[in-house]
Amino acid sequence: MVRTTVDGDVCTVTLDRPEKRNALTWEALDDLETAVAGTSAPVVVLRGAGEAFCAGADLAIVDELDADTAAEFAALGQRVARTIETYDGAVVAAVDGAARGGGVELALACDLRVATPAATFAETGVRLGLFGAWGGTVRLPRIVGESAALDLALTGRTVDATEALRLGLVSRVTDEPRQVATELAAVDHAALRTLNELLRGGGDREQREARERTAFAELIAARE
Repeated sequence: MVRTTVDGDVCTVTLDRPEKRNALTWEALDDLETAVAGTSAPVVVLRGAGEAFCAGADLAIVDELDADTAAEFAALGQRVARTIETYDGAVVAAVDGAARGGGVELALACDLRVATPAATFAETGVRLGLFGAWGGTVRLPRIVGESAALDLALTGRTVDATEALRLGLVSRVTDEPRQVATELAAVDHAALRTLNELLRGGGDREQREARERTAFAELIAARE
């Protein structure tokens, strides 16, 4: 269900279940975590095979969950998203076609979301009496702001690539999302990793500024 290919400094991780729009099962989530954790490439591209990026959780799996297994399934999805978010490098979501529910949540965990003109996004959980439980309630308002996050999550409406760019849900719309990965792979890898950690790190302003000073000094020292 997940394929990995490496080309130079770029590792491409492909969700490969196109007949189900790359919907995610227990096994697929495990495979995705293994694929991301198992590479050391400076840049990782997450993409979907076929005409969709990812339809989210496989509804056949969701229909079989009880309270206990639902919590376990949510915990697994959260762990995979954290693995993506904390990857020691840059992760680019190359969204071509539909991203729905958990697919949006995985994209939100990536450092950059790059869409093709055919990309669409929707947090459809509310229409099913559910909501995204793979960290989406935390990441979505952080990325697009509370007002836009409420609009997307509470209505479940679909936005196209143009609106996603306007909202800040994606950083770029292009016919060739992989070109962004190539750009990232061309910069200094140590600086890439350090900037990524600093820009996305938590903590208060003083803590982050202190880390910034230390990391800058460490990068300078490495050049000597």
